Amino acid sequence: MRKVIFLDRDGVIIKERGDYNYLSDHLIMLEGIVEALQKLSRQGFDFIIVSNQGGIARGLYKTKDVKYIHDSIKQFLKTFGITILDIIYCPHHPDISACICRKPDSLMIEKMLHIYNIDPESSWLIGDQDRDIEAGQKAGLNTILIEPNDDLNNYLEAVGL
Repeated sequence: MRKVIFLDRDGVIIKERGDYNYLSDHLIMLEGIVEALQKLSRQGFDFIIVSNQGGIARGLYKTKDVKYIHDSIKQFLKTFGITILDIIYCPHHPDISACICRKPDSLMIEKMLHIYNIDPESSWLIGDQDRDIEAGQKAGLNTILIEPNDDLNNYLEAVGL
């Protein structure tokens, strides 16, 4: 079975601006993310990004905009030898449509656990919001709550990663 680090996107990988990230100038990689992911990769972890993208349901941006940001993140990290196994996101917003995939629910994570034969007990979810942690715990993952936009390296040693 695989061991995976599930990563929230905004505030963990790219800068949380306090608004939706969907344009190229919104793509600001966080300090330390490359080094942290390289370290985790050397420890045998794969990576999956799991993100709420409610701006789609609200009509603020389109799926193609999210795909552009995700493709850009994958390409950037690939230049440093980091492969993202998958990126999954929820396009719903609770003000518009109910769903069970949007964090704090865990359907996105559970789907990835099944598809990629992931061992939840050896895997982690790293997020910057309580809803991220709640989703990870519902799926049986270990979790790390970080401060939004903080250097991920500040947390890895504390949990033995």
